[in-house]
Amino acid sequence: MDVDLERVENVDLCFSAPPSKSYTHRALIIAALGSGVSSIVGVLSSDDIGVTCHVLRSLGVSVEENGDKGEIRIVGCNGKFPCTGEVILDCGDSGTSLRLITSAASLSDASVLITGSGRMKERPAGPLVDALRTLGCGIEYCNEDGYPPFMVEGPLNGGETSLDASVSSQFVSSLLIAAPYAKEPVGIAVEGEAVSQSYLDITLDVMRTFGVSVVNSGYRHFSVSPGGYSGREYRIEGDYSSASYLFAIAAVCGGRVVVDNLNPESVQGDLQFLSALEAMGCRVRYYADSVEVVRDSVLQGIEIDMSSSPDTVQTLSSVAAFAESPTVISGIEHLRYKESDRIEAIKEMLHNCGAKTEYLDGKLFINPGGVYGCTVDPKNDRRTAMAGAIIGLGAGGVRIQSAECVSKSFPGFWDILRGAGLWNE
Repeated sequence: MDVDLERVENVDLCFSAPPSKSYTHRALIIAALGSGVSSIVGVLSSDDIGVTCHVLRSLGVSVEENGDKGEIRIVGCNGKFPCTGEVILDCGDSGTSLRLITSAASLSDASVLITGSGRMKERPAGPLVDALRTLGCGIEYCNEDGYPPFMVEGPLNGGETSLDASVSSQFVSSLLIAAPYAKEPVGIAVEGEAVSQSYLDITLDVMRTFGVSVVNSGYRHFSVSPGGYSGREYRIEGDYSSASYLFAIAAVCGGRVVVDNLNPESVQGDLQFLSALEAMGCRVRYYADSVEVVRDSVLQGIEIDMSSSPDTVQTLSSVAAFAESPTVISGIEHLRYKESDRIEAIKEMLHNCGAKTEYLDGKLFINPGGVYGCTVDPKNDRRTAMAGAIIGLGAGGVRIQSAECVSKSFPGFWDILRGAGLWNE
């Protein structure tokens, strides 16, 4: 499906943020490991979440979806998946599913083959595998060392380990989620600077709610004692990374956008996107469960470190193309290892619509110009597609090819734009 977008000016729109993908992944896996029955309410329905449900079922967990109510009921396995023999977990394009389930897969008597799409087999997993081996797991690569696919076998003994989290904080989150079921306490020393640190806050938040506390020593060392999660009802909060595209509409088109189903006190790092819009000249107001963004003056470029809010880098880059002065974004080298090389994707898209970009010494420089229409090939990366939509609404004349790729995390995106009168199929 291709989507053609024309310029829109002076909007006045209200939206509802979809549920957080990050919270949904973590809540499902933690509930599956816990004791008793959990009801995960207000879950995100997307391709990636479907992958996590599929792999949990493959591990022998009862996962019942009630799409009408947006609820998933899970019967926990109390720290040991009931599967035996050889199990294959195909995680497709869902990097979050693959990384978060890898450590938990050691909590069974099965040999678990973890694999994914062609792109997934190019995304590094070596630091996580090395750390798990230190903790007692048997893991063997099937093709290239350091990358999926690989075979995982238990046990998860525990002890001290260390890993480099400069590629992904999900390596640490994976270990943390499984750690309560190790035979001994687990200590995790983080080498280098953990990217996307706010996602560790999400992991710790969900673990705490399900009954497990972690000793966090300044994000340099984490300690987890043996214990377990307790089943419960858990409601997923709205997603700030998805909401960023909706707020960006106000920034590039002018006018006002309100997004509800958001927690103003959330630990989600992508809340930083709103501070960035304020610095660029927008007005932001926070309410009990919603946020309002107004833009009634020119946008100015900013300099910002986005290491804790990587999922909104493409959104902010699209907004920056409409500013009157340059923008400099740092802390984003790890974006090369996402669904696509997102640094190159940003450069290509902005170049094609008239902005000049350069990536030098770990910083992305965006020099805005007279933004005009272009064709965006997202290369199956939903964030590139949605960021291209922002350029389309601000400049007009933009075609997004293979636009259905947004189903990975925000399947209702185009329906929302259509319902607001921003796009006609």
